[in-house]
Amino acid sequence: MATIARFDPFRDLAVLQDRVNRLFGDAYGAREEGVLSNWVPAVDIFENEKKELVLKAELPDVRKEDVSVTVENNTLTLSGERKFDTEIKKENYHRIERSFGSFSRSFSLPATVDTSKIGADFKNGVLTVRLPFREEAKPRSIKIDVAG
Repeated sequence: MATIARFDPFRDLAVLQDRVNRLFGDAYGAREEGVLSNWVPAVDIFENEKKELVLKAELPDVRKEDVSVTVENNTLTLSGERKFDTEIKKENYHRIERSFGSFSRSFSLPATVDTSKIGADFKNGVLTVRLPFREEAKPRSIKIDVAG
C-alpha cells in the first residue's frame, strides 16, 4: 500500500530563505531582520538497533513547554517557538545571528511505523522522537525445511 503525502510546494521555501538569509547575513553583517522571523530547526533521521526510526531536532533555547509533537494522517509535525530574550535590551546587542519566532516541520511517516507507540523526550536542547516499526514490518527469519 502506497503512502499518500500532501504536496506542499512551499514546505522547503522556509529552509531556502533561511539559507539565503544566512549567506547574506554573514557577508554583510548582523541579521537584525532575522530576530523575529521564522526559523527551521536542523533534524537528523536514522534507524537504530531497536528497529525504530529516530528523529532528533536541535532546539537550543526552546523550552519543553513551547514544543508540540503531533501525528495526523501519517504525518509527524514538530512545531513551537523560540522566544527572543526580552531581559536584554535590543540596543545592547552587537550582533544577532540566531533567528527567533515560531517553527513548524512536517514529515511523512512510512506505513511501517506504529503511530500508537510513538514517544518523545527533550533533553539538553534536543528533541528526540522514537518511531517504532509495526511488528509485522520487522524482519524475521523463516526456517526452510529440506525435503529429500
